[in-house]
Order: sequence, then C-alpha cells, then structure tokens
Amino acid sequence: MRRKLLLLLETGLVLAGLLLGASAWKIHSALEQPLNITQEELLDVPKGSTPTRTILGLETDGVIKDAFWLRIYWRFNLSGTPIHTGEYRMQPGMTVKGLIDLWKRGEVVQYSLTLVEGWNFHQVRAALAKDEKIEQTLTGLSDSDVMSKIGHKGVFPEGRFFPDTYRFVRGASDTELLKKAFDRLDEVLAKEWENRSTDAPYTEPYQALIMASLVEKETGVPQERGQIAGVFVRRMALGMQLQTDPTVIYGLGDRYNGKLTRAHLKEATPYNTYVIPGLPPTPIAMVGREAIHAALNPVEGTSLYFVARGDGSHVFSDDLDAHNSAVREFQLKRRADYRSSPAPASTPEATPASGEAVPAASPDTAPESLPQVPVQEPAPTPETEAAAPQNAQ
Repeated sequence: MRRKLLLLLETGLVLAGLLLGASAWKIHSALEQPLNITQEELLDVPKGSTPTRTILGLETDGVIKDAFWLRIYWRFNLSGTPIHTGEYRMQPGMTVKGLIDLWKRGEVVQYSLTLVEGWNFHQVRAALAKDEKIEQTLTGLSDSDVMSKIGHKGVFPEGRFFPDTYRFVRGASDTELLKKAFDRLDEVLAKEWENRSTDAPYTEPYQALIMASLVEKETGVPQERGQIAGVFVRRMALGMQLQTDPTVIYGLGDRYNGKLTRAHLKEATPYNTYVIPGLPPTPIAMVGREAIHAALNPVEGTSLYFVARGDGSHVFSDDLDAHNSAVREFQLKRRADYRSSPAPASTPEATPASGEAVPAASPDTAPESLPQVPVQEPAPTPETEAAAPQNAQ
C-alpha cells in the first residue's frame, strides 16, 4: 500500500512538472511570438484600460494569439503593475515581450503643442481646440469658466500662460495643458521678479507682466526688448502716455481689420494708451522669459520714442523732432518690403491715416505681426496704477 502511495505521489509530481514545463513553454512561446503586423501601428490604451482588456483586444484584432497564457504571465509576474494610458508604437518584427516591456516602462508616444509668444488667449484656446489628440473639456465654456475649471477663479486669462512647447500623450485634456502653462508662467515670473533691477518701477509682478506684454508685441528683435522697456519706463516716469499701437489694436478687438487709423488712436477704450495714463489694466498677449526679463531690467538711456525701420528693427530717438524725422523716413516713405517684425507678414499692410507724423512711442500704423483680437470678456479694473503715473500737464 505504501509503495502504491509513493508511486502515485511520484506520478503526480512528474505530471505536475510536465504541466509546469508545458505551461512555461506556452508562456515563453506566447511572449516570443512576433506581432502580426506588416507596418508600424499605434496601440491606443485609453484611460481606465486594464492589462487583461488590452491583451484580449489585441487577440480579437488578430495582432497576437494565446492571450490566455499572456494573462497568466501578467498575473503571476506583473500583478499590480498598471498599464499607462497613451499610445504605444508597435513595429513589424516586435515580439509580445517587447511590447510588454514598453508597457512596463510607460514608453508612450509623445505629442507636442506649441504656444507662441505674442498670442492672445483666444488663439491659445483655438490651438487647443483644433488638436484632435487632446481631450476637449472646455468647449463652450466662457473664458472665466475656463479659469475656474483650471483652479484660478476670478483671474483674467490674458497673458497668464507661458509660451512654450508642451509634451503630452493622446487623451491628455485641454484643462491639464492649460494648468501646466499657467503654472509655468507663475514660475518664470517669480524667478525673474526675484532678480529684477532695483530701478524697476513696479509694486507687484503683475504690473511687470503687463509691461512685458507690451514689449513682446512691439518687437521680435531680442536685443531691442530691454531698450523698448527702457523707453516705456522713462515715459511713465515723466508722466507721458505710453502711446503704443498694440494696446489700441487689442482694445479694438474684432473690429481691427489690419489698418490702424487716427480715429482709433483717439477712441477711448480701457487699453488705448494714447488715451489712458500708464499701463493698460491687463496684459495684451502671452510673453516669453526674455520679454519678462526686459520689463524687469529696462536698459538705461535717454530715448523716449522709437519707430520701426521696416526690417524688424527700430530707430530710437531722444526727442520729438528726431522721432518725427524718423517717422518721415521709415513710415511715410515705406520700402516695398517693409515689415514691422522680423517674421513674414500675415495680415494686410496699412498706410498711414494721413501724411502727418504721429508723435507716439511706436507709431507703426501697420504692425503686420499683430493678429486680430476677437471679442473677449471685459477686463477687470485694476486696483492700483502705482506703476503708471498720470500724464504731465
């Protein structure tokens, strides 16, 4: 009897060993099988997916076989390991093991979205909305509702996002990306504020952000940003109006058609710096680090005016006579290839409203690089104009 029991036990152990061996061979074969594809394909793993569901889906699509053994492998070797949301690049010749290695590393396909310096918030929302790889959660919301959704209720959105290239995976939401851009702007502004010049005339970072947006819209030439900031700072110190055309254009909203007239310069809007004293109530565009740095570290000098040459750079003048002379040379006698920024023009070029020179800080009557601004929600009334003294009488 005892010999029979031992024989049965030995037989069971042999059979178990054989079964384990067969299972190990089946699992190995399942892992080493090549994916049944003839060209590169993307495997989309949406939010909430599980390894079991993903493996079964691949088998249903005919990409793999032996899903049962792959599920056994995952259960005993990778239990508790999540599969990251996103897209995985499947290549011809890749084995199932190679694909699982991608899952373990979370090596998902990355996409990018670039937010450009000088864009307004409408353009930011449009860029997010047209990217089909981004989950749209903000469609139909007002600007103020968008700010509430990203956790900044009551904050005016213009200029509050940092222009940069943001990486994301398919299925990332527009809300997530806006949060990143908002936080990035706060981070950059805080660092630049800490290293600001002792002569910077601002009582809070937001005022510097407003100034940076004017600098951003006035020039695409890096070495001029500090000079332009210096002009604006000196004009404010003397009680002069800033008289910068981009603020007029922003205040016109969707009424701006590429031509800036003298009537526009006289029209009272919260942003028209030909009418209001000092800074406008909010930024007028997104700004890069260089513009923020320039606003907080204006270049010293004596110039109070500047005018575009037509090649993207500007002529700076100390007095109105010299400025008007530059206006006559570079604005009223424009060259055929005139442009007010280094980038190619995208909006129609306009001609001066009259033959008379405009005594402005930047009398470009046709800033080609400035986009039309759609109707937006009303800007908040600033609590302070500490950095914007009244005009001298």
